[in-house]
Amino acid sequence: DSFDILGDGVKELLVGRDDGMIEVYTFESADDPVLRHDYALSESIASIQGGCVGKDGYDEILAATYSGWLTGLTTEPVHREGGSGEELKLSQEMQNKISSLRNELEHLQMKVLQEREKYQQSSQCSSAVSSVPAFSVNEKFTLNKDDASYSLILEVQTAIDNVLVQSDVPIDLLDVDKNSAVVSFSSCDSE
Repeated sequence: DSFDILGDGVKELLVGRDDGMIEVYTFESADDPVLRHDYALSESIASIQGGCVGKDGYDEILAATYSGWLTGLTTEPVHREGGSGEELKLSQEMQNKISSLRNELEHLQMKVLQEREKYQQSSQCSSAVSSVPAFSVNEKFTLNKDDASYSLILEVQTAIDNVLVQSDVPIDLLDVDKNSAVVSFSSCDSE
């Protein structure tokens, strides 16, 4: 998207990438765009848009992720400075909202505990049937021309515990910055 997020009268280029990066580029000279800001999310960006959504006078960048989350980055200051000895006082409306959110959170936690107990009871009975739920998988296998390697990117709407890669030829797995996996190699039986 193109949007004047910096408020200088010139639109900036807002980029959302497959690797989860949000980038803001400016065009200060006639040559190449300059990266001014970036922010990393944990999943790929499906779409990005600039605009004023939450509060008048403060522009925002909204990004929709692969699993459906909507994330916003705002120009509104997040810290409020007070004088010496001043305490931050919350309005009654804000206190009510915080209390309501705490009650909703406690209710949801109780509901999760109840559903877990129901699942445990149903899975231990003799007539229990187990099935693997169907998940949509977002996968990409692309060639990186710079170092002659392939990038395998997998995204699922749930946690990924294990990934098994099987190959008929020897392969090397290269570590990347975002990798938190523990790699284990084992040789295949030729039969």
